[in-house]
Amino acid sequence: MRVSRRTLLKSAAASGLLTAVGTPVAFASDIEELVIAYNVNLPSWDPTVGPSAVNPTIQGIYQSVFDMFIHQNTDLSFAPGIITGWGWNDDKSKIWMDVREGVTWHNGDPLTPEDIVWSLERAGNPDTGNPIQFIWGKVGNFQIDGNKITADVKEYEPTIFKWMSFLTGYVMPKKYYEEVGADGFEAKPIGTGPYMVDKFERNAFVRLKANENYWGGAPEFKTVTIKFVTDASSRTFEVMSGNAHVTLEMPYEEFDRLKENDGIVGTAAPISDIGMIFINDVDPMLDENVRKAMAYSIDKKTIIERLLSGYGVPIDTLQTPDYSAYDASITVPYDPDKAKELLAASGFGPDNPVKFKIQTTRGFKPKDYEIIQAIVGLWRKIDIEAEIEVYEIAKHYELRAADTLAPAAFYNWGNAIGDPTTSTGFAMFGPSPHSVWDGEELMQKILPLWGEADEDKRIEGWKEVDRHIAENALVIPLLQYVQPILHSDKVKVTPHASGALLPALMTRS
Repeated sequence: MRVSRRTLLKSAAASGLLTAVGTPVAFASDIEELVIAYNVNLPSWDPTVGPSAVNPTIQGIYQSVFDMFIHQNTDLSFAPGIITGWGWNDDKSKIWMDVREGVTWHNGDPLTPEDIVWSLERAGNPDTGNPIQFIWGKVGNFQIDGNKITADVKEYEPTIFKWMSFLTGYVMPKKYYEEVGADGFEAKPIGTGPYMVDKFERNAFVRLKANENYWGGAPEFKTVTIKFVTDASSRTFEVMSGNAHVTLEMPYEEFDRLKENDGIVGTAAPISDIGMIFINDVDPMLDENVRKAMAYSIDKKTIIERLLSGYGVPIDTLQTPDYSAYDASITVPYDPDKAKELLAASGFGPDNPVKFKIQTTRGFKPKDYEIIQAIVGLWRKIDIEAEIEVYEIAKHYELRAADTLAPAAFYNWGNAIGDPTTSTGFAMFGPSPHSVWDGEELMQKILPLWGEADEDKRIEGWKEVDRHIAENALVIPLLQYVQPILHSDKVKVTPHASGALLPALMTRS
């Protein structure tokens, strides 16, 4: 049944839903304040420290306020940013970077090469809490000559420049941060990005004002309010009622129903995110027959067709078809009969089912909870009884960092640079703070690949690691996501393949 905007507006006005942050409904072409209903809260304003720094979902907010060292285009190709040129010397013992001139911080201070050096040194310092410190710490002894920076390579890292446009790869203000400290920065953050923070109410909203001096050109919308609406149904209603102009990550059936409904349009494009189930190496997951049975009994294609309306790509490794180490020959078939045989070989069956807990978010990604419900139903058919525990995404990061996730945990993994080190590597290498599988055999297979200088050999090595992981069911990859975005037909939304929803890329239709 189609519900008209007028009917919804009357209902919403009567219930007081149109004044959540004092924002008037504005679907006319003269939108002054762009309102976005976002699917996750912002826990911290420092984009380089703590668990939130590696949450791919909030990078769109961070990238609105802060610049990354190297820019990434909407198709994930790299482009000049604060760093306009970069590279290695001949023997790869040094790196060099050219710094953009004429950039200013939001408080009017000029950005200098010292900011770049300080940001990189801070990121590489284990005491500052950067979750990717083990990458940033591989370069040091920085030297500045005008606008050119050089540094020694303490340990070869083939992806160092890719990380400069990925998680925690943000330029921070040396002078300002040292003046105000961590608490002062949290209270009043500044960056060099296209928007400045105007007002922030934790767990409610952030209001952004356009940076008219932005080096990349001032954004079209001068005021943007991002409301934190973690419930998927509520986000959909925000746009239907006119209380927001843009939202994302709603159920796909809602997306299909509403994408051409009375002033609303839909944008859906594949992104670099994948849905996967972490497996923690605790009982009963130490039994390889249990892990393999779990993987063989999941009908990914049917789940995508029925729950996600076909929006998704089934995957069997932690690489999507867009990643550089994707290998289509590595497959994990849907074979429930084989799954039963494996469980029987380990003594499990109707009278002795496998039992464990699986954790998942609910509404963070489209149908995340329902996907796990369906998988648990499929497991039940082969005598696996899994109890579902729902948690917020922030809790996942806390538990993962402490290596205390449940035996199985659903998660959305982002890899906007498409490199295998940032998918298979960090998800599966035991010492990584992002991994919960600590097996020594896998660790030894991965270890030599971190510093492999021969690129072809490096990629082939990661493919072999993926094959080993798939054959032993050390993780259960499910799908590559297609991101649904609903928005007013008065707003043009340009999606980013990283999944970051960027207001600076939005214009009036």
